[in-house]
Amino acid sequence: MWLNVVGLTPRLLEHAPRLRALGEAGCAKPLGGIVPAVTCSAQATALTGLAPSGHGVVGNGWFHRDTGEVRFWLQSNRLIQGETIYAAAKRRAAERGVPFTCAKLFWWFNQGAPVDWSVTPKPWYGADGSKAFGIHGEPQTLCGELEGALGDFPFHAFWGPMSGLPSTEWIAQATAHVLRTRSPTLTLVYLPHLDYDLQRFGPDAPETAARVAEVDAAAGLVIDAAQAAGAEVMAFSEYGLLPVRRHSAPNRILREAGLLTVRDGPFGEAIDAYQSRALAVCDHQIAHVYVPDEADRERVAALFEQEDTVARVLDHRAKVAMGLEHPRAGDLVLLARPDAWFAYPYWLDDKRAPDFARTIDIHRKPGYDPCELFFDPKLLAPKLRLGRKLMAKKLGFRYLMDVVPLDPALVKGSHGLLPLDGQDGPVLVSDDRGASHAVSTLADLKAYSLRRMGL
Repeated sequence: MWLNVVGLTPRLLEHAPRLRALGEAGCAKPLGGIVPAVTCSAQATALTGLAPSGHGVVGNGWFHRDTGEVRFWLQSNRLIQGETIYAAAKRRAAERGVPFTCAKLFWWFNQGAPVDWSVTPKPWYGADGSKAFGIHGEPQTLCGELEGALGDFPFHAFWGPMSGLPSTEWIAQATAHVLRTRSPTLTLVYLPHLDYDLQRFGPDAPETAARVAEVDAAAGLVIDAAQAAGAEVMAFSEYGLLPVRRHSAPNRILREAGLLTVRDGPFGEAIDAYQSRALAVCDHQIAHVYVPDEADRERVAALFEQEDTVARVLDHRAKVAMGLEHPRAGDLVLLARPDAWFAYPYWLDDKRAPDFARTIDIHRKPGYDPCELFFDPKLLAPKLRLGRKLMAKKLGFRYLMDVVPLDPALVKGSHGLLPLDGQDGPVLVSDDRGASHAVSTLADLKAYSLRRMGL
């Protein structure tokens, strides 16, 4: 079983008694990560054993050159270029005439994955712009079975200002249910809880130890069910988070230099990708910068090399060396300094910010926005405001859930880089002592687990 406890590090493991005990019986060690150290890229590397240059998932989102759109958080398994662990295991099991089943619970790239059981967050979108929370799974009866046993999935706690422990506890209980009732050969589960407050308050905040203990208790539910089913447990994290004290907005820098063009309209300003000479897709501590005309690239690189928040500007050769060279990647890639991160805003006046900027809208925003984890502190009684919006929604009225702040300075933790100290990076915790020698990086997980399954 793969237990993905996002945000856990070797340094934080001391606050996780269940996971620490698992490591004491087997092994616990720092795990080598990748750049970009972000969810979709890290999960794709674990699933395929390849760097982003091989699997093509260069971030949580990227600019689609053919359509002129920035798309984030796409769920299709077909976006992964490379054979995943479950596809390889299924193929090898069929060749050898042995059984193999897989459950994939709340990992990314769930839709269309060749697995037997899957569950993933998937809202319903109405023609009038409305949205209803929901989960999607295969077979389709599985979601109803889980919600019948556990209650509705607490979508409000999975992302946004109210995100927190209830979603992780529900996922853990759902995983335990699947382990007890299906006994998959391979189970993959993602527990997101620790990620939220480490971005809100930073990994060095007083609240961190309590958050680690909470996700550890949820992990314990999964560990108990896995051990009862006779499954080996491989717990790990995708990345560690760093405390950040500053940020920059690469798209504003490009706009002020006359390289980014916007289109003003009734709902605020929007990026005009076709007229822009450069645009940045910001993703935590990295940013892919797309510069269609090669003649502009030296100028753009020089523009960012003088920015104090930018540690490196990767050109083609540097991207190759880092395993990031791929057609989906930016022509240049920015790496932030360890105490900084990149915000997506491109407008110069908050009065002209697009209407989606103050909402939770992970698919419309042309970059990752951790401000969605906060209620706007300028609002009076924001939860009451949210309740009124929800009431309008239930009554069928049009509404705008505009409770998100526009202040990136609120964010105190980020990720995306390789850590300077391995104690602050990903961690591996396994009940198998042999994993200590066989698994050094995220890319080793696939081959190791196939061997352990005899495939």
